[in-house]
Amino acid sequence: MTTSPLSVVSAKNLGLTFETNDGPVHALSNVDLEINKGDFVSFIGPSGCGKTTFLRVIADLEKHTAGTITVNGMTPEEARKSRSYGYVFQAAALYPWRSIEKNIALPLEIMGYAKSEQDKRVAAMLDLVNLSGFGKKYPWQLSGGMQQRASIARALAFDADLLLMDEPFGALDEIVRDHLNEQLLKLWAATKKTICFVTHSIPEAVYLSTKIVVMSPRPGRVTDVITSTLPKERPLDIRETPEFLQIAHRVRQGLKAGHSYEE
Repeated sequence: MTTSPLSVVSAKNLGLTFETNDGPVHALSNVDLEINKGDFVSFIGPSGCGKTTFLRVIADLEKHTAGTITVNGMTPEEARKSRSYGYVFQAAALYPWRSIEKNIALPLEIMGYAKSEQDKRVAAMLDLVNLSGFGKKYPWQLSGGMQQRASIARALAFDADLLLMDEPFGALDEIVRDHLNEQLLKLWAATKKTICFVTHSIPEAVYLSTKIVVMSPRPGRVTDVITSTLPKERPLDIRETPEFLQIAHRVRQGLKAGHSYEE
């Protein structure tokens, strides 16, 4: 499979079937997708449509059973071993017995970075996610939104080009979520990372993304790929503009169309 020099993730006819005691479960089917360097791609679809499964295939946490996929021109396994991505889970998944700075330093410790380099990177990451001054705190001393920012800092600490985010703000209230959406856009602009972001929220997907991937119910198929026409500078009130509402309408139509698939 040939890929663009700018291609970070390239999937062709990708499929994944789980074998269970009750028979095969088709999680993904015929997924064709190109994600280029610097893209912010949101995946949206109903529960069980394979959004998280696709992210896990990129991360080599699940093995695809059909088609092909490359990550930075490598197999997902090679990309994992070369530490090509950071992963932010739905829950912050911070160790409660480690301070925030120690949580952020964990991948750097595992990778054998010198203590001086760890300290330098941790300080930079705390500043990047607006947590300077909270490094000595423990997770239970921070709000849910602050914990997720620490989780993002940990995923960015070793400077991987690709950031995989699985509904990181789904459990937060709307006010905190809006604030973190704004901060994530600023972080993306500052770091120029490629981001793959799973969400159930249409406004969140439209607000954040350069590209929105709409998926059907299981088996997960791509029903639409929408390239955003919104400017990179996006204040929250952009969500009230006709252009924003038009893109949101197309996402909604794509979700409806997906339900017409039958197995």
